[in-house]
Formats: sequence, structure tokens, C-alpha cells
Amino acid sequence: MSFQNDSTGLPPSAPLTDTSLERTLREQQTLLDNAGAGIAFIRQRHVVRCNRRYAEIFGYESPEALIGQQSESFHPDPTAFRELGRAAYPVVSAGQTFRVERIMRRRDGTMFWGRLSGSLINPKDTSEGSIWIIDDIDEQKNAQVQLDAAICEKQILLDNAMVGIVYLRDRQLTRCNRHFEQMLGYEPGELLGSPSRRWLPSDEAWEDVGRRCYEPLARGLAFEGELSLCRKDGTPVVCVVRSKAIDPSDLALGSIWICMDITARKQAQSELIRVHAELESLVAERTQQLRETVDTLHREIDDRKLDQERIYWLAHYDPLTGLPNRTLLAERSTQAIEVARQEQTPISVIFLDLDHFKHVNDSLGHRVGDALLVQIAKRLRAVVREKDTVCRLGGDEFILLLPGANARGAARVAGKLLEASRQPYQIEHHELTMAPSMGIAVYPDDGTDFDSLSQSADVAMYRAKLDGRNTYRFFTPEMQARSVRSLQLENALRRALERQQFSLHYQPQVCIATQQVLGVEALLRWQHPELGMVSPAEFIPIAEDCGQILPIGEWVLRTALAQLKHWHMQGLTLPSMSVNLSAIQFRQPSLPELIARILAETGLSPGSLELELTEGVAMDDPRMAIATMDQLHNLGVQLSIDDFGTGYSSLSQLKRFPISKLKIDQSFVRDLGEDANDRAIVSAIIRMAQALGMETIAEGVETRSQFEFLRDQGCTQAQGFYCGQPQPADQLQIYLQACRKAVQSGATASPRQSSPPDIFTAFLR
Repeated sequence: MSFQNDSTGLPPSAPLTDTSLERTLREQQTLLDNAGAGIAFIRQRHVVRCNRRYAEIFGYESPEALIGQQSESFHPDPTAFRELGRAAYPVVSAGQTFRVERIMRRRDGTMFWGRLSGSLINPKDTSEGSIWIIDDIDEQKNAQVQLDAAICEKQILLDNAMVGIVYLRDRQLTRCNRHFEQMLGYEPGELLGSPSRRWLPSDEAWEDVGRRCYEPLARGLAFEGELSLCRKDGTPVVCVVRSKAIDPSDLALGSIWICMDITARKQAQSELIRVHAELESLVAERTQQLRETVDTLHREIDDRKLDQERIYWLAHYDPLTGLPNRTLLAERSTQAIEVARQEQTPISVIFLDLDHFKHVNDSLGHRVGDALLVQIAKRLRAVVREKDTVCRLGGDEFILLLPGANARGAARVAGKLLEASRQPYQIEHHELTMAPSMGIAVYPDDGTDFDSLSQSADVAMYRAKLDGRNTYRFFTPEMQARSVRSLQLENALRRALERQQFSLHYQPQVCIATQQVLGVEALLRWQHPELGMVSPAEFIPIAEDCGQILPIGEWVLRTALAQLKHWHMQGLTLPSMSVNLSAIQFRQPSLPELIARILAETGLSPGSLELELTEGVAMDDPRMAIATMDQLHNLGVQLSIDDFGTGYSSLSQLKRFPISKLKIDQSFVRDLGEDANDRAIVSAIIRMAQALGMETIAEGVETRSQFEFLRDQGCTQAQGFYCGQPQPADQLQIYLQACRKAVQSGATASPRQSSPPDIFTAFLR
């Protein structure tokens, strides 16, 4: 590269005849070409010339390619270029050299770290330009970042290691982590500079460790072993230690020691050895006893007779519980009925089913369920007489055949069974309580053969389940009448929707803290022209059984959301509408699509809809429940668990559900003023919900004392007669309008107010 004439200070037309000047210029060019740093002459923000290193750093093929290039292009952006100018000008204008490390930009757009040095050629005349020298320090910067990260990681490892880490030099502690200090009972920094003798029990032990570790450390190997150290208070601590010299060629640099406290393990090993010896002795003793017993049995039992008895047992008894099976029950029932017919005596049959036994198998496994059935079978046998028969039909169903027992005797046995079920069963480390539902039929009033008797008892058992479970019911003619009633309701249900016999009532849901209405729950009502007002508790199960719940449920969703839209158009910005979902609805694969379609039709935001699910719906098939809930949650729909606390919830599953609210069942709220257990349960539910990030709403709130207790416990919302009765939409609209006016006028009660706001009082009247 040759110098430009204008850079020499000579006129362009003046010939270069001065050999001294030519030699100086050649030396300068050689210096530029061989400099290790990039050098450029900048005039009026353009490159006048540069050396090859400068071109290489910025990604150009030759220095000539840079001549005339704007210096702004070497910076990430114009702002960065201007910042450099503002910082450099005060320095270079004073005749000094400006130095800085900053991000620069190569020709291909990649950024790199550069170290810049700049100065003016003539501080008195800035128009003569400046000289800039640049070093590419990108690799140095990256190396420094990696070094800083390694040092940080090392410090984190040292601070958080679950073992003691010690640095020794000349057998004195130069550094250790907090775990080592805690392990030996010292305060932070207390061991700094201490000799290692301080935590060894004696001089002999200290010298022995020195002799044992010197040779492997000097050879670059690790020293490993168990050492007995001494805590600050003098108590011994056994540790596994491993050490290594920092530099085997220079032991003066010290060593690093890693110590793990194995005192508890040593004690456990000693105890295990002792227990093992006792166990071996006991096993030997029991083995001898068993050997003698087996030898005696082999001598007394005939092999052929044993085989026959075994075959008979397998044919007539349940292999799990040892109870009679269906075959033996059929034989004994036939005999018992024949005797009862001849002697005119009664027979009672109890059909027993275990409540929620499926949950045990689903949550704890069939092994625990089988062990529970075995213990239940033992308890059933202990309650009845020797001449009675306890049969396991299969699963969790049992039949008790009680020859000679009338209704009073059967009731006494059923009462004993209920009493026995209150005692928990200990299965491994699980304490389980299993309640039965029982139906009772009596010969000959409820049947003259065993099939009719067992069928009647089964019907009565189903009635016991409908009446709340954990009880018993006798078969009565009224049960037949109820079957007729159920058939009548089923037929009426099939036309109720098209005949517009359904309506919705709405009950307010109130924020306990602000006492403002946050939403309403839609409650289904059925007014039949002949049957009158039919309770949802009666017709909903029938609708589920006959398949009508799906169209009815869709009608409820559409009607409730249309009403909410109407209220919004009236200026009543009610935040949410709660709708109950039955188990049948929830299990429909098309449920999320249906809800999304209805929300789109009404133009409501998904967050304005809250779907209430019972515990049973969520827990019967957790995997399916989670998949459906996730789809609904992704839509933006709110989900809550209704009647919480009355079902069988697995907390391990509950925490996985995208649930925003738990609804405390009114059975716990009803007796809050009198029952300490209910208060404890409600408080526990609220605390658990808070821990899981969920809100709580209590239903059935009817008194001020209940409202205030829930407020003090941190319950979020309340629903019940105290906050507002269920009403038709037009009547509730009047209430909501009054609430809005009360809020606008500032009449809403504060969170600490001891009584409800005036609007509540007016509504309750």
C-alpha cells in the first residue's frame, strides 16, 4: 500500500525528490503493514487509509477496500457511533489518547469486542483527522465470561454442597464451606486459619492422618478413608474423607478435603447387626417349631382326603376371603327355605354393598383392596351366628343368609354390622374406614324363593344408597311404588323440554370481603302440570339414567348464558354465571366444543362461565378428567369443585386439576355455630385451598354468625339465604339493579363490617 500525496503535507504537484522523506514514508508503511493491531487514519469520518490488520479485523479483503469507507459502519448503529464521539472528543481535543473497550461491527454484520485507542493528528486542527488503533479482544472477553461463570459455579457448589469441603495449606485451614462448619458445630469463619489438629481427637490421630495421606498426595493420588473427627463440643463424628493435593509437584500449595458425616449410618449399621442377630435366632426357633408342626400334620392327614377337601373348598368357597361362594349359598338357601316352609319360621336376607370401595382400588391398588376385603370378611363372620351364612358374591358385594331371623333380628344384625364398620381397618400403613349400605328382605313376605328374596334385598340396598349410604333399609311395597314413580317421571322427562316445563332460578354468589355480588348460580326447576314442582334431587338421577340429561344440560347452558348476556346489555356487568355439570355431561368428548360454540353464539368471554363439578366426577377417572379440564381451562372457562368434602378426593390428583375454586358443602356450614368438628373441617378446606392457590365459596350460608366465621377464616365467597334466595331472572334483576345503585352510592359494607349491607337486609325481607 502506497501513501496518498495529500497525506504527506506536500502539494499534489510537488515531486518527491527528497530521498530522506521517501525512506521515512517507506518505514511508516512497513510499520503499518506489520503492526499486530489494526491502524486507520480517519478524516471527516471516512477512512483515508489503514493497514492490513485493520482490514482483516473488520472482514475486508485488503486495506484499499476500506479507503473512503464511513467510520460509522464499524459500529453497531448510529447511536453507538455518536456516543463514542461524545465520549472521545473531550479527551482527544485536549491532546490525549482516548481508550475504550466496546462492541464493534464487522462487514458481515457480526458483532465483536474491540479495544480502541484514538488520538488527533493535530489537536490544534481537527480537520487533519485522527488515528485509531483497534485490537480484536472478542476471544479474551468470551474467555473472561467463561472464567467468571466457572468461578461463580465453583462458589455455588462450595456454598450448597451437602458435604464438608476444606482447603488446607501447611495443615492449616485456609477456606471451608458452611456445611463443614455446621457439621463440627462452629460459627461462620470460626475455623479460618485453624490447624487441622483442632478437629481431630488427639495428637496421635493428627500425626497418623499426616503419615497416611502424605504418600498418596505426593504421588498425585487421592487419599480416602474413614476418620473420627471431633465437634466443637467434644462429641465424636465419624466421616468418610477424600483428599487430593492441589499440585502434587508442590505440596506447599496445599490440598482439598471432602468430608461426609456417616455417624448416623454407623449407628444404624451397628443396630442392624444386632437386630439381624436377634432375627436369625428367632427365625431358627420358629423354623424348628414349623418343622415339628408340619411333620405332625403329615402324619395325621390322609393325602387323598386332603385333596378331596381342597377340591370341595375351591368349588364352594371364595379363594380370597374364604367365605362361601354363590354355589354354597344356593345349596344352603334351598335347605333353609325348605325348613322354613315346613316349620313356618322366617328367614332374613341382607344384601350388603361397600360404599366407595372402588376408590380404594383406584387410589391404593388392588393389593390393598384385596387385603381390605379379607379383613371385612373376618369382621362379618364375627358378627353373625354360627348357623348363618356370609357369602361373597364378587367384588364388594356380600349376602348374609339368616335362618330363623325375623325383621327385628335382621335389624339387630344390620345394626351390629354398622357398628363394626365404624372401627377403622389397618392395611399396611393405611388406616381405612369402609361403610356398608344394606338392604333387607324377609321370607315369605318379600319372596318365597331365594332369587326373589335376594332381588328384593338388592332393591332395598339401592334405596339405602339413595338415602345417603352407610345405613340399611327394609324392602317395602312403597319401593315398588317408587319404581312406578321413577317410570312416570322418566316418561314425563322425555317431553318436558319441548313443552317448555323447565325454568332457571338464580342465586347470588357474594364476595365476603366486599359483600358485592360476584356471580350467580343457575338452578334448574321443573314445573309439571300434573306432578307439580319436581325436585332436582329426584329427576336429575332419572334424567342421567334415561339419557335426557344431555339435551337438558345443553338447554341449561344456553339459557343461563343468554340470560347473562341480557343482563350485560341492561348494564348489569355481572362477572360470572355458575352452571352445574352432571357426570354424564362431563364425560361427553364433545363437551369443550359445545361450550365453545355456545360462548361464541352469545358473544360472552369464556371467563364469565364457571362450571361446577362434583368430586366423584373428577375422581372416577382422573386421567380423563384432567384431559377434559385442560381443554376447558384452555378455552378460558373457570372450573370449581362442588360439594367439596362430601366425596372421596385424592389430593395428589386434586393438585393436578386446573381448578380455581372449591365449594364447601352446606352440610359443613349448617352447624358451624354448634359443631367444632365442622368448624375445623371448614377451616382446613380454606387453608388447603389457599395453599393450592384456589378460592373458596361456602354454600348454605343462612346466618350472620356463619358469614362472619367464614370471613374470619379467609373464605372468599358465600352463597345462601343470608346472601340471597334463588329467584327467577326478572326478580333477581331488580335485586342486582339495587345492588348496583348501592355500590354507586357507597352503601356497600366494608370487609370488617359486622352486619350485611343494607341491600342484603332488604333482599332478605
